[in-house]
Amino acid sequence: MADFNLIKWLREERQSRKLILFIVFVALLLDNMLLTVVVPIIPSYLYNLDETADVVLKNNSLMQQDSPRAFHSIVSLYDNTVRLSGSNATARSTDLVPTTPAAAELPQNSSDCPQSTSKLLNENVKVGMLFASKATVQLLTNPFIGPLTNRIGYQLPIFAGFCIMFLSTIMFAFSSSYALLFLARSLQGVGSSCSSVAGMGMLASVYTNDEERGHAIGIALGGLALGVLVGPPFGSVMYEFVGKTAPFLILAFLAVFDGALQLFVLQPTKVEPESQKGTPLLTLMKDPYILIAAGAICFGNMAIAMMEPTLPIWMMETMCARKWQLGVAFLPASISYLIGTNIFGTLAHKMGRWLCALIGMVVVGISVICVPFAGDIYGLILPNFGVGFAIGMVDSSMMPIMGYLVDLRHVSVYGSVYAIADVAFCMGFALGPSIGGSIAESIGFPWLMTIIGVVDIFFAPLCLFLRNPPGQEEKIVSFKTHLNPVKQNPAERHRQII
Repeated sequence: MADFNLIKWLREERQSRKLILFIVFVALLLDNMLLTVVVPIIPSYLYNLDETADVVLKNNSLMQQDSPRAFHSIVSLYDNTVRLSGSNATARSTDLVPTTPAAAELPQNSSDCPQSTSKLLNENVKVGMLFASKATVQLLTNPFIGPLTNRIGYQLPIFAGFCIMFLSTIMFAFSSSYALLFLARSLQGVGSSCSSVAGMGMLASVYTNDEERGHAIGIALGGLALGVLVGPPFGSVMYEFVGKTAPFLILAFLAVFDGALQLFVLQPTKVEPESQKGTPLLTLMKDPYILIAAGAICFGNMAIAMMEPTLPIWMMETMCARKWQLGVAFLPASISYLIGTNIFGTLAHKMGRWLCALIGMVVVGISVICVPFAGDIYGLILPNFGVGFAIGMVDSSMMPIMGYLVDLRHVSVYGSVYAIADVAFCMGFALGPSIGGSIAESIGFPWLMTIIGVVDIFFAPLCLFLRNPPGQEEKIVSFKTHLNPVKQNPAERHRQII
């Protein structure tokens, strides 16, 4: 009976703006949990796979030299065990005396301190490319999703995003090779594009008041923030104590809940095109004010995107950080992002969104420059907190400005403009890890942080142009004509009536 009442309530509340906001909140939460849960897992997991493969190769070469009947130990850095070839016996590495030179080289704390610093630095590029694949695919998909939402509505794309996300999560859980992990990450990009573009467009269409829209988008970005907040520590703790598969299976279960909610509330089988034709995507991309807002989103998020693959590796290299610490290091940034988006979702409208974004960009730059000065995990708390809080200021200001600029300068259809906003977000998370991994390998992590910090600080003054953007000429003329109809040329007025 209770289940029936719940379903009945959901059907009655289908057009409720709050319920739509909750669905978008959950969709962004799951997307960004999957985005960040891999941050502490993948660098360590790939390094352990490579190290284990090297040890196996060394032992195989030694087996060819020795008697075929002799037993040889294979040390696994993944679970810190020694396996005896030729038998099913397995023991902890601390309980056995190594019988081969390869095993003898490994210290007791091999799970904490990496064996080869050069090999660890080489992981920067592999991990960076893997992390960037999601954003790159999302970047390529967004230009198609934005116009598609104008034609078929927002319900079907956001549900398609859930289905693709669920498949990607299952692939992450059971993939054990770099190629399959790369494919799962790329597939996530398609699902994320559907969810974020359709979700933001849906909010902009149901919250027409500028102040209410800013508040609603701030709450939705809180879901993004919560995903970023929970993802890294959740992934690192689960990976350390349960294994790689468990966190992804839990995310898959939560995704099923979100999919069921969408089925009842949004009715994704219905096609509901926009009532008016939106401004073409290329026209929006040529608008300098939209480009400035997109640039702030891109460069602000690029800072944390560069840190995601490189900070765990730098911590392993300089701090001998344990697996759980690799994710917990991002906790201050996640908490402060959640705080920032909730505070400035409303406050940015009162203080001026351009000013909020300008201050945020400067604080991002200063904070990332301070990151390499940390000597241990506790030294990362303050700069990472500053990074997250400032990015929250930028995102909660620029996302509502995108909708406002379309209302002011173009046709009030939001799929394409939020596709541009998501493209900007994705460019940060595509270029950040791929370029960041290469720079960190070449000149080091401290210089990488300095470069992106300086870029953010120099970009900040451009936000001044968003202080009072001009409206579209036709809309201004129409507005003036409405105020002063007598001054209008009679022939021109007759032509407009026709």
